[in-house]
Amino acid sequence: MSEPVFFHDPRGLTVGEIVKLSGATLVGDAPLDRRLDNIAPGDRAGPNDLTFVDHIKFERLLPGMRAGACFTNERLAPKIPSRVAALVVPNAYRAFVSVAEMLFPAAQRPSSLFERTSGAEDAHVHPTARLEEGVAIDPGAVIGPRAEIGSGTRIASNAIIGPDVRIGRDCAIGASASVTFALIGDRVIIHGGVRIGQDGFGYLSDRKGHKKIPQIGRVIVQDNVEIGANTTIDRGGMRDTVIGEGTKIDNLVQIGHNCVIGRHCIIVAQTGISGSVTIGDFAMFGGQAGVVDNVSIGAGALIAARGTVFGDIPAGERWAGYPARPLREWKREAITLRRLARLKGDVKKEESGDE
Repeated sequence: MSEPVFFHDPRGLTVGEIVKLSGATLVGDAPLDRRLDNIAPGDRAGPNDLTFVDHIKFERLLPGMRAGACFTNERLAPKIPSRVAALVVPNAYRAFVSVAEMLFPAAQRPSSLFERTSGAEDAHVHPTARLEEGVAIDPGAVIGPRAEIGSGTRIASNAIIGPDVRIGRDCAIGASASVTFALIGDRVIIHGGVRIGQDGFGYLSDRKGHKKIPQIGRVIVQDNVEIGANTTIDRGGMRDTVIGEGTKIDNLVQIGHNCVIGRHCIIVAQTGISGSVTIGDFAMFGGQAGVVDNVSIGAGALIAARGTVFGDIPAGERWAGYPARPLREWKREAITLRRLARLKGDVKKEESGDE
Protein backbone atom coordinates (compact mmCIF):
# COMPACT_ATOMS: atom_id res chain seq x y z
CA MET A 1 0.00 0.00 0.00
CA SER A 2 1.36 3.40 -0.95
CA GLU A 3 1.83 6.11 1.68
CA PRO A 4 0.12 9.33 0.53
CA VAL A 5 1.40 12.75 1.49
CA PHE A 6 -1.68 14.73 2.44
CA PHE A 7 -0.05 18.17 2.32
CA HIS A 8 2.52 18.81 -0.36
CA ASP A 9 3.56 21.89 -2.32
CA PRO A 10 5.84 20.85 -5.20
CA ARG A 11 6.62 24.50 -6.00
CA GLY A 12 8.17 25.27 -2.62
CA LEU A 13 10.25 28.33 -1.86
CA THR A 14 13.93 29.07 -2.42
CA VAL A 15 16.22 30.06 0.43
CA GLY A 16 16.42 33.51 -1.13
CA GLU A 17 12.64 33.85 -1.16
CA ILE A 18 12.46 32.72 2.48
CA VAL A 19 15.13 35.28 3.45
CA LYS A 20 13.14 38.03 1.72
CA LEU A 21 9.82 36.97 3.23
CA SER A 22 11.13 36.60 6.79
CA GLY A 23 13.75 39.34 6.90
CA ALA A 24 16.29 36.77 8.12
CA THR A 25 20.05 37.14 7.94
CA LEU A 26 21.66 34.24 6.05
CA VAL A 27 24.77 32.87 7.73
CA GLY A 28 27.19 30.77 5.65
CA ASP A 29 27.54 30.02 1.94
CA ALA A 30 24.29 28.05 1.31
CA PRO A 31 23.00 28.83 -2.20
CA LEU A 32 20.07 31.21 -2.38
CA ASP A 33 18.46 29.15 -5.16
CA ARG A 34 18.15 26.02 -2.99
CA ARG A 35 14.48 25.03 -3.11
CA LEU A 36 12.59 23.81 -0.04
CA ASP A 37 9.17 22.16 -0.32
CA ASN A 38 8.56 20.72 3.13
CA ILE A 39 8.92 21.35 6.86
CA ALA A 40 10.20 18.89 9.45
CA PRO A 41 11.55 18.72 13.01
CA GLY A 42 15.29 19.24 13.37
CA ASP A 43 16.15 15.59 13.95
CA ARG A 44 14.25 14.41 10.85
CA ALA A 45 14.70 17.26 8.38
CA GLY A 46 16.37 16.48 5.05
CA PRO A 47 17.93 18.62 2.31
CA ASN A 48 14.54 19.81 1.00
CA ASP A 49 13.11 20.63 4.44
CA LEU A 50 12.85 23.81 6.48
CA THR A 51 13.19 23.53 10.27
CA PHE A 52 13.95 25.68 13.32
CA VAL A 53 16.07 25.51 16.48
CA ASP A 54 15.46 28.22 19.03
CA HIS A 55 16.70 26.87 22.37
CA ILE A 56 19.98 25.64 23.78
CA LYS A 57 18.37 22.34 24.82
CA PHE A 58 18.24 21.38 21.11
CA GLU A 59 21.94 22.08 20.59
CA ARG A 60 22.66 18.34 20.53
CA LEU A 61 20.74 18.10 17.23
CA LEU A 62 22.95 20.56 15.40
CA PRO A 63 26.09 18.54 14.47
CA GLY A 64 24.09 15.93 12.56
CA MET A 65 21.47 18.25 11.10
CA ARG A 66 20.73 17.63 7.40
CA ALA A 67 18.02 20.26 6.81
CA GLY A 68 18.07 22.53 3.80
CA ALA A 69 17.54 25.59 6.00
CA CYS A 70 17.04 26.32 9.68
CA PHE A 71 15.63 29.36 11.44
CA THR A 72 17.65 30.07 14.57
CA ASN A 73 19.10 32.80 16.78
CA GLU A 74 22.52 34.49 16.86
CA ARG A 75 23.75 32.30 19.70
CA LEU A 76 23.11 28.98 17.95
CA ALA A 77 23.82 29.99 14.33
CA PRO A 78 27.61 29.34 14.52
CA LYS A 79 26.96 25.75 15.64
CA ILE A 80 24.80 24.85 12.64
CA PRO A 81 26.69 22.82 9.97
CA SER A 82 27.81 24.79 6.93
CA ARG A 83 25.71 22.59 4.65
CA VAL A 84 22.56 24.01 6.29
CA ALA A 85 21.35 27.53 5.48
CA ALA A 86 21.25 29.20 8.91
CA LEU A 87 18.55 31.90 8.96
CA VAL A 88 19.01 34.23 11.93
CA VAL A 89 15.87 35.99 13.17
CA PRO A 90 14.72 37.46 16.50
CA ASN A 91 12.04 34.78 16.95
CA ALA A 92 12.83 31.52 15.13
CA TYR A 93 9.56 29.74 15.77
CA ARG A 94 7.41 32.69 14.71
CA ALA A 95 9.38 33.04 11.47
CA PHE A 96 9.13 29.28 10.86
CA VAL A 97 5.34 29.33 11.30
CA SER A 98 4.97 32.30 8.94
CA VAL A 99 6.85 30.52 6.16
CA ALA A 100 5.12 27.18 6.83
CA GLU A 101 1.82 29.01 6.39
CA MET A 102 2.93 30.04 2.91
CA LEU A 103 4.16 26.58 1.99
CA PHE A 104 0.96 24.86 3.11
CA PRO A 105 -2.03 27.20 2.82
CA ALA A 106 -4.37 24.21 2.47
CA ALA A 107 -3.52 23.12 6.02
CA GLN A 108 -4.93 26.33 7.47
CA ARG A 109 -8.60 25.37 7.23
CA PRO A 110 -10.74 22.39 6.19
CA SER A 111 -11.16 22.10 2.45
CA SER A 112 -13.80 20.43 0.35
CA LEU A 113 -13.59 16.68 0.94
CA PHE A 114 -14.82 16.25 -2.61
CA GLU A 115 -12.22 18.73 -3.92
CA ARG A 116 -15.03 20.92 -5.13
CA THR A 117 -14.46 24.62 -5.74
CA SER A 118 -18.05 25.58 -6.47
CA GLY A 119 -21.50 24.18 -7.04
CA ALA A 120 -23.94 22.06 -5.08
CA GLU A 121 -25.50 19.71 -7.61
CA ASP A 122 -25.74 16.71 -5.30
CA ALA A 123 -26.35 18.55 -2.01
CA HIS A 124 -29.79 19.30 -0.59
CA VAL A 125 -30.22 23.06 -0.93
CA HIS A 126 -33.63 24.55 -0.26
CA PRO A 127 -34.85 26.69 -3.16
CA THR A 128 -35.20 29.75 -0.91
CA ALA A 129 -31.58 29.56 0.30
CA ARG A 130 -29.27 32.28 -1.05
CA LEU A 131 -25.72 31.35 -2.02
CA GLU A 132 -23.22 33.86 -3.34
CA GLU A 133 -21.01 32.90 -6.25
CA GLY A 134 -18.09 30.65 -5.31
CA VAL A 135 -19.75 28.67 -2.51
CA ALA A 136 -18.69 24.99 -2.60
CA ILE A 137 -21.00 22.38 -1.10
CA ASP A 138 -20.04 18.70 -0.87
CA PRO A 139 -22.45 15.81 -1.43
CA GLY A 140 -24.89 15.13 1.39
CA ALA A 141 -24.88 18.60 2.91
CA VAL A 142 -28.23 20.16 3.77
CA ILE A 143 -28.91 23.90 3.44
CA GLY A 144 -32.22 24.97 4.96
CA PRO A 145 -34.84 27.52 3.93
CA ARG A 146 -33.76 31.17 3.67
CA ALA A 147 -30.19 30.39 4.75
CA GLU A 148 -27.56 32.76 3.33
CA ILE A 149 -23.95 31.78 2.62
CA GLY A 150 -21.17 34.12 1.46
CA SER A 151 -18.72 33.62 -1.39
CA GLY A 152 -15.64 31.46 -0.85
CA THR A 153 -17.27 29.40 1.90
CA ARG A 154 -16.89 25.59 1.88
CA ILE A 155 -19.58 23.30 3.28
CA ALA A 156 -18.35 19.73 3.77
CA SER A 157 -20.31 16.50 3.41
CA ASN A 158 -23.28 15.90 5.71
CA ALA A 159 -23.04 19.34 7.29
CA ILE A 160 -26.39 20.89 8.20
CA ILE A 161 -27.12 24.59 7.88
CA GLY A 162 -30.48 25.40 9.44
CA PRO A 163 -33.27 27.74 8.34
CA ASP A 164 -32.43 31.47 8.34
CA VAL A 165 -28.79 30.89 9.32
CA ARG A 166 -26.33 33.46 8.00
CA ILE A 167 -22.76 32.40 7.17
CA GLY A 168 -20.23 34.97 5.97
CA ARG A 169 -17.52 34.79 3.33
CA ASP A 170 -14.46 32.51 3.19
CA CYS A 171 -15.70 30.25 5.96
CA ALA A 172 -15.16 26.50 6.30
CA ILE A 173 -17.85 24.25 7.75
CA GLY A 174 -16.53 20.75 8.49
CA ALA A 175 -18.10 17.38 7.79
CA SER A 176 -21.20 16.51 9.83
CA ALA A 177 -21.22 19.87 11.62
CA SER A 178 -24.59 21.46 12.33
CA VAL A 179 -25.24 25.20 12.48
CA THR A 180 -28.71 26.32 13.52
CA PHE A 181 -30.16 29.53 15.00
CA ALA A 182 -26.83 31.24 14.33
CA LEU A 183 -25.16 34.18 12.61
CA ILE A 184 -21.60 33.38 11.51
CA GLY A 185 -19.09 36.06 10.47
CA ASP A 186 -16.36 36.01 7.81
CA ARG A 187 -13.36 33.63 7.76
CA VAL A 188 -14.78 31.41 10.48
CA ILE A 189 -13.53 27.81 10.69
CA ILE A 190 -15.94 25.24 12.11
CA HIS A 191 -14.43 21.76 12.24
CA GLY A 192 -16.18 18.44 11.80
CA GLY A 193 -18.85 17.38 14.27
CA VAL A 194 -19.35 20.83 15.80
CA ARG A 195 -22.84 21.59 17.09
CA ILE A 196 -23.87 25.24 17.11
CA GLY A 197 -27.29 26.54 18.07
CA GLN A 198 -28.99 23.66 19.86
CA ASP A 199 -31.14 24.72 22.80
CA GLY A 200 -29.44 25.36 26.13
CA PHE A 201 -29.79 23.16 29.19
CA GLY A 202 -32.52 24.99 31.07
CA TYR A 203 -35.24 23.42 33.27
CA LEU A 204 -37.61 24.53 36.00
CA SER A 205 -37.60 21.73 38.56
CA ASP A 206 -40.06 20.73 41.26
CA ARG A 207 -41.44 17.51 42.75
CA LYS A 208 -43.39 16.83 39.59
CA GLY A 209 -40.24 16.78 37.48
CA HIS A 210 -38.33 19.11 35.20
CA LYS A 211 -40.14 21.61 32.99
CA LYS A 212 -38.19 22.72 29.94
CA ILE A 213 -37.56 26.47 29.65
CA PRO A 214 -37.90 27.79 26.07
CA GLN A 215 -34.58 28.85 24.57
CA ILE A 216 -35.30 31.51 21.94
CA GLY A 217 -31.92 33.25 21.59
CA ARG A 218 -29.24 32.91 18.93
CA VAL A 219 -25.53 32.14 18.60
CA ILE A 220 -23.41 34.94 17.15
CA VAL A 221 -19.92 33.99 16.01
CA GLN A 222 -17.82 36.97 14.96
CA ASP A 223 -15.07 37.11 12.31
CA ASN A 224 -11.92 34.92 12.34
CA VAL A 225 -13.13 32.49 15.01
CA GLU A 226 -12.01 28.84 14.89
CA ILE A 227 -14.06 26.11 16.59
CA GLY A 228 -12.54 22.66 17.09
CA ALA A 229 -14.07 19.28 16.32
CA ASN A 230 -17.07 18.10 18.35
CA THR A 231 -17.38 21.33 20.31
CA THR A 232 -20.91 22.40 21.24
CA ILE A 233 -22.20 25.96 21.60
CA ASP A 234 -25.77 26.36 22.89
CA ARG A 235 -28.02 29.14 21.69
CA GLY A 236 -29.16 31.74 24.17
CA GLY A 237 -32.27 31.58 26.32
CA MET A 238 -33.55 35.13 25.91
CA ARG A 239 -30.16 36.70 25.14
CA ASP A 240 -27.62 35.68 22.50
CA THR A 241 -24.62 33.46 23.02
CA VAL A 242 -21.67 35.41 21.57
CA ILE A 243 -18.19 34.26 20.53
CA GLY A 244 -15.92 37.26 20.01
CA GLU A 245 -13.71 38.04 17.05
CA GLY A 246 -10.52 35.99 16.71
CA THR A 247 -11.30 33.57 19.55
CA LYS A 248 -9.88 30.06 19.12
CA ILE A 249 -11.76 27.12 20.64
CA ASP A 250 -10.23 23.63 20.81
CA ASN A 251 -11.94 20.26 20.35
CA LEU A 252 -14.58 18.93 22.77
CA VAL A 253 -15.45 22.23 24.45
CA GLN A 254 -18.92 22.92 25.88
CA ILE A 255 -20.21 26.50 25.94
CA GLY A 256 -23.57 27.03 27.60
CA HIS A 257 -26.44 29.35 26.73
CA ASN A 258 -26.15 33.13 27.13
CA CYS A 259 -22.35 33.05 27.40
CA VAL A 260 -20.54 36.11 26.08
CA ILE A 261 -16.93 35.33 25.21
CA GLY A 262 -14.65 38.22 24.31
CA ARG A 263 -12.21 38.73 21.47
CA HIS A 264 -9.07 36.64 20.92
CA CYS A 265 -9.66 34.20 23.76
CA ILE A 266 -8.07 30.73 23.86
CA ILE A 267 -10.18 27.84 25.17
CA VAL A 268 -8.41 24.47 25.30
CA ALA A 269 -9.96 21.01 24.91
CA GLN A 270 -12.60 19.64 27.28
CA THR A 271 -13.23 22.98 28.94
CA GLY A 272 -16.81 23.36 30.14
CA ILE A 273 -18.36 26.83 30.47
CA SER A 274 -21.80 26.97 32.10
CA GLY A 275 -24.58 29.30 31.08
CA SER A 276 -24.56 33.10 31.38
CA VAL A 277 -20.79 33.41 31.88
CA THR A 278 -19.09 36.60 30.69
CA ILE A 279 -15.45 36.38 29.60
CA GLY A 280 -13.25 39.34 28.71
CA ASP A 281 -10.90 39.72 25.75
CA PHE A 282 -7.71 37.64 25.57
CA ALA A 283 -8.68 35.30 28.42
CA MET A 284 -7.16 31.80 28.33
CA PHE A 285 -8.41 28.44 29.62
CA GLY A 286 -6.25 25.36 30.05
CA GLY A 287 -7.52 21.87 29.26
CA GLN A 288 -10.49 20.58 31.26
CA ALA A 289 -11.07 23.90 32.99
CA GLY A 290 -14.59 24.39 34.32
CA VAL A 291 -16.70 27.48 35.02
CA VAL A 292 -19.97 27.59 36.97
CA ASP A 293 -22.85 29.70 35.71
CA ASN A 294 -23.31 33.47 36.07
CA VAL A 295 -19.71 34.45 36.81
CA SER A 296 -17.51 37.04 35.16
CA ILE A 297 -13.91 36.46 34.09
CA GLY A 298 -11.90 39.58 33.35
CA ALA A 299 -9.89 40.42 30.27
CA GLY A 300 -6.52 38.67 30.05
CA ALA A 301 -7.27 36.26 32.89
CA LEU A 302 -5.74 32.79 32.72
CA ILE A 303 -7.35 29.64 34.15
CA ALA A 304 -4.90 26.75 34.49
CA ALA A 305 -5.72 23.24 33.30
CA ARG A 306 -8.42 21.56 35.40
CA GLY A 307 -9.04 24.77 37.30
CA THR A 308 -12.67 25.07 38.43
CA VAL A 309 -14.06 28.58 38.72
CA PHE A 310 -16.79 29.24 41.29
CA GLY A 311 -16.66 33.05 41.41
CA ASP A 312 -15.64 36.17 39.52
CA ILE A 313 -11.99 36.54 38.46
CA PRO A 314 -10.44 40.01 38.06
CA ALA A 315 -8.80 41.03 34.80
CA GLY A 316 -5.26 39.84 34.20
CA GLU A 317 -5.07 37.35 37.08
CA ARG A 318 -3.89 33.73 36.92
CA TRP A 319 -5.93 31.18 38.83
CA ALA A 320 -5.60 27.42 39.34
CA GLY A 321 -6.94 24.51 41.37
CA TYR A 322 -10.24 23.27 42.75
CA PRO A 323 -11.79 25.54 43.69
CA ALA A 324 -9.77 27.95 41.57
CA ARG A 325 -7.84 30.63 43.45
CA PRO A 326 -4.90 32.90 42.57
CA LEU A 327 -2.01 30.88 41.18
CA ARG A 328 0.51 31.92 43.86
CA GLU A 329 -1.92 31.02 46.61
CA TRP A 330 -2.58 27.63 45.01
CA LYS A 331 1.18 26.98 44.70
CA ARG A 332 1.79 27.89 48.36
CA GLU A 333 -0.99 25.53 49.47
CA ALA A 334 0.39 22.71 47.33
CA ILE A 335 3.90 23.17 48.74
CA THR A 336 2.58 23.35 52.32
CA LEU A 337 0.56 20.15 51.88
CA ARG A 338 3.58 18.37 50.44
CA ARG A 339 5.71 19.41 53.40
CA LEU A 340 3.03 18.29 55.86
CA ALA A 341 2.79 14.92 54.11
CA ARG A 342 6.56 14.44 54.35
CA LEU A 343 6.56 15.54 57.99
CA LYS A 344 3.81 13.04 58.80
CA GLY A 345 5.78 10.30 57.05
CA ASP A 346 8.91 11.15 59.05
CA VAL A 347 6.93 11.09 62.33
CA LYS A 348 5.54 7.64 61.51
CA LYS A 349 9.05 6.35 60.78
CA GLU A 350 10.30 7.65 64.14
CA GLU A 351 7.38 6.09 65.99
CA SER A 352 8.00 2.73 64.38
CA GLY A 353 11.73 2.90 65.04
CA ASP A 354 12.67 2.84 61.34
CA GLU A 355 15.53 5.01 60.21
